[in-house]
Amino acid sequence: MLTASAAMFLALSGYAALCAVKPFGPCRKCEGTGLRELSLRGIKLCRRCHGSRYRLRIGRRLWNTWHHTRDAGTKPNPR
Repeated sequence: MLTASAAMFLALSGYAALCAVKPFGPCRKCEGTGLRELSLRGIKLCRRCHGSRYRLRIGRRLWNTWHHTRDAGTKPNPR
């Protein structure tokens, strides 16, 4: 039980560090190419990453949401 908890803690800590250092990862839809192939129409930009080849990691998206929510809750009322 203790080793499973320690392993999960290390995995989550590693992912949190990865999200802090490299918040963007390769797009999973286009596999990091930025393009998508259409059968007869040719090639277009990927819809998910808009051709940038990168997407914001889920952990970083959660961190940004929590940070903005916390900031909005701790700001003083403008009177």
